[in-house]
Amino acid sequence: MDIFNNRDFTPMLLSEQKVPFDSDDFLYEIKFDGIRALCFIDGDNILLQSRGKNNITPLFPEINVLKKLTNKKVVFDGEIVIFDDGVSSFSLIQKRLHLKNKNKIEELSNIFPITFVVFDILYENKDLTNLSLIQRKEILDKYNDKDVFVKCKYFKKNGISLFNFVKNNRLEGMVAKKINSKYYINKRSNDWIKIKNLHQEYFNIYGYIENKDTISLLLGDIKNNMVFYVGKVSVSKNNECYTLIKNSSISHNPFVNFDDKYAIYIKNKYKCLTEFLEKSDDGYLRHPIFKKLE
Repeated sequence: MDIFNNRDFTPMLLSEQKVPFDSDDFLYEIKFDGIRALCFIDGDNILLQSRGKNNITPLFPEINVLKKLTNKKVVFDGEIVIFDDGVSSFSLIQKRLHLKNKNKIEELSNIFPITFVVFDILYENKDLTNLSLIQRKEILDKYNDKDVFVKCKYFKKNGISLFNFVKNNRLEGMVAKKINSKYYINKRSNDWIKIKNLHQEYFNIYGYIENKDTISLLLGDIKNNMVFYVGKVSVSKNNECYTLIKNSSISHNPFVNFDDKYAIYIKNKYKCLTEFLEKSDDGYLRHPIFKKLE
């Protein structure tokens, strides 16, 4: 398969685990919170392709400066990121992802410019996917960083130390990659492992939505004596908390920023320990998971 011309493929995907580790067989990278993308460059032609195989080049016009990066045919794998005080911001990326107006796209490209954080090279006038990861890294290292193009730093052996750095700086997570791993298109592999920096916090339960096999608990946070909806978590009807929630006293909708005709609101009696990736700028939880009731 000619991966440069036949672009109908998805990038190599990662498995996941919760506990960081040290290993001589792995290298470690910071996981950035952005949009995974492949970048195809051939002279004056450049294409940014999302993980879903969509052409997203028009959304990020600042990427066009990379046409001068090389005179070779290349394919890079990386993450489109917008940094806010040195930390990648998914909410800022979201503001740009669904724009259609060309003038607005240009405006935000100047206000919130992207950085393409590159962690792999799949093609350089020939297919490189059968080379080991460390060999591909050596080829990638020949390319100089620019404002839009930044190579992802990697560290050998000391995964736990890097993960502690990630936690202390409230970053999204870490990726561990086998040094000798090949690049498997269209596949998820245990050779690459993501380890997320998850947060835990208690939130009040103000209602629920009943589904076929689960209920979704409606979580809220109190600010300035007002109740703000922050998200919902699913709980199996086999969980012991299901009966407790169902038997709670019915109340009115307390949220100032949420309403749903299927919601049943209850008096706040319980708290839910929730695991989540981060809070958005609007205070909503990203990827919340139920841990326990209290």
